[in-house]
Amino acid sequence: MKRKHAKTLALTFHRSVSANVKFCEAVSLLVELGATVETNREGSRVGVVLFGEVRVLHKPHPSPNMDKGAVTALRDWLEQKGVTP
Repeated sequence: MKRKHAKTLALTFHRSVSANVKFCEAVSLLVELGATVETNREGSRVGVVLFGEVRVLHKPHPSPNMDKGAVTALRDWLEQKGVTP
């Protein structure tokens, strides 16, 4: 795993939840883990297929940073699948 992705993963698992996780970096991390990204969803929704599951993420706007709830949900999903920093 590249240093950039490891840094994003560590930031995702940081306690207290960080509001500085950029959406594009989180998607890049998921692609590094083997995800397929589907951008042809309604509005600002992005589908991610990983671990045999489809998850829908909301692309934040106007800020590039994910909100704390989205970061927590991503961390919980990765943790359930055994992905940790």
